[in-house]
Amino acid sequence: MAINVELSEFLVNQAQQYAIVQYRSVPKQIEYWSYIGKIAEENPDLPFNIIRDILLADLEDPVGEYQFD
Repeated sequence: MAINVELSEFLVNQAQQYAIVQYRSVPKQIEYWSYIGKIAEENPDLPFNIIRDILLADLEDPVGEYQFD
C-alpha cells in the first residue's frame, strides 16, 4: 500500500543526486536507504559494505547444490 509522506527538501535533494548515479527514481532511492537503515539497525555489528554485498548476493541466481527455496 502506497501512502504520501512529507520529507524535507534536503533529503529529497540528496536522494535526487544519489538516484541519478544509482539509476533509481527518487522514491526508490529513499526506499533503498530505508531498507539499508532497517538492516543496519537489526545488525549493528555489520558494516555497510557487508550489508550491501549480502543484498547483491541475494539478487544472484543460485548455482549448484546449495539452492534455498
